[in-house]
Amino acid sequence: MNPIRFGTDGWRAVIAEDFTFANVARVAQATADFWKSEIGNQKSEIFKRPAKVIVGYDRRFLSDRFAQVTAEVFAANYFQVILTPEPTPTPSVSFAVKNLGAVGGVMITASHNPPQFNGFKLKSYFGGSSSAEECQAVEKLLDAAAPKQIGNRQSAIVNFDVRPAHFAAIKKLVDFKLIAKSKLRVAHDALFGVGAGVFETLLAKTNCTVTTLNARHDVLFGGICPEPLPKNYALGGAQLRKNPHDICLVTDGDADRIGAMDGHGRPMTNQQVIALLLHHLVRNRGGRGTVTKTFNTTAMVDKMCAAWNLPLTEVGIGFRFIAPELMKPGALFGAEESGSVGFANHIPERDGLAAGLFLLEMLALEKISVNRIYARLEKEFGPHRYARYDTPYPLEKRAALMDWLEANPPKKLLRSPLSQVDARDGVKFVAADSTWLMLRGSGTEPVLRIYAEAKSDADAQKLLRLGESLLRP
Repeated sequence: MNPIRFGTDGWRAVIAEDFTFANVARVAQATADFWKSEIGNQKSEIFKRPAKVIVGYDRRFLSDRFAQVTAEVFAANYFQVILTPEPTPTPSVSFAVKNLGAVGGVMITASHNPPQFNGFKLKSYFGGSSSAEECQAVEKLLDAAAPKQIGNRQSAIVNFDVRPAHFAAIKKLVDFKLIAKSKLRVAHDALFGVGAGVFETLLAKTNCTVTTLNARHDVLFGGICPEPLPKNYALGGAQLRKNPHDICLVTDGDADRIGAMDGHGRPMTNQQVIALLLHHLVRNRGGRGTVTKTFNTTAMVDKMCAAWNLPLTEVGIGFRFIAPELMKPGALFGAEESGSVGFANHIPERDGLAAGLFLLEMLALEKISVNRIYARLEKEFGPHRYARYDTPYPLEKRAALMDWLEANPPKKLLRSPLSQVDARDGVKFVAADSTWLMLRGSGTEPVLRIYAEAKSDADAQKLLRLGESLLRP
């Protein structure tokens, strides 16, 4: 049997190598066994018989077939299965888990990973990603029992579109009437992912104009990784330069992450989007509460929270560390560098579609360009320019590299002396002037990520080159 190792909120692997129908069935059986043990423990009122589970899938190669195999194993284990009838955004599946009182859910997706990958994302009953402990518990149950065959249990699988309920819920999070009458010209770069057409649906029968870019179903994602990063915006940016809009929202392959371009196709970083969302939640909507960020997220968030007297919690990288904070009383907002953002009084899950509506609400209210809004933030809190570089790096050398970096930090970053080394997940070097450089292995790919933030784009690039020079062969 091929080894199966769980990473960030589930398991991802290369299609036809490790991500096969047989292995998906093995993981589904282990998940069913875990959920049955949870029902036996009666940890929540939600764990009642007959237990319900939600299964969704994205646009990747064979995702619908992998979802069907998953649903059949769950049905054979006497779960009532709700299977989405077509590709569905991950946050819609997460919302359905909570909204329909399911014991849990599975989303067949590899999110932003390259096209050759697929994945098995686990969702817990509260509507968010399963914890590392839960994922490890499922992993330990692998092959404890052979995958059950569905037999005459086919009727236990119900095809049901879970998107409308989610769309209705996120429209209630914002002043949708304000957006509806704003006459905004909205572009949406779906990066060939499952979000294609969503904003057209959300903004139907409004005064807004919506143009979806890169919407076709292409399992190769147009030759890019469906991740909201400026390097992947060339196709959409070219279209916007010919046909300008007020803003271009960008979603990743499974629509749980948010990115953006201005209306003329100039990329914005996810860090800028995060700062804009926090600005809008606090200044325009009067929001108060705890802000949670991963420690590779822009230092502008720290300065904003300090200025507005908001509690700030910094956690490790991965939304699974943010989700528990969003469920605590007094939470407001959670964000990580990758464009994953979540909102209190919603699901404790990243939701790129909800984030898109909040950005539109901001523009409808402020009636100035997104560039001007961000320029005001930089004038108030100082320039924060971010850059990231991903490079292949052998997995077997990663741990030794991190140990070496922690023991041999640079004495300064650009012109500022080093003030802190943070090695809780990767290694982050922070200078006295808040400039920072970080190196960390991806949790889902054999890739090393180098992150940098400085006061100018040129300095951020210099930091990336410094990061590259620290890589040992």
